[in-house]
Amino acid sequence: MPFQSDDLVDDIMRAAPRTIRVFLAFRMACVGCPIATFHTVDDACREHRIDRDTFLAALSECVPA
Repeated sequence: MPFQSDDLVDDIMRAAPRTIRVFLAFRMACVGCPIATFHTVDDACREHRIDRDTFLAALSECVPA
């Protein structure tokens, strides 16, 4: 499943619940956060100072294509 930097965080977690463990592994407090419905992956990575490409790769690795 390809993820993009403009995907909403909440949409990703709802569509692929297995990604929640990736958010937690990166110490992102997005799980259950009301802002997750508005934040894109790019926003979340910037807020948490995480390399976007590394994070997107980790998301893609945990969900089969």
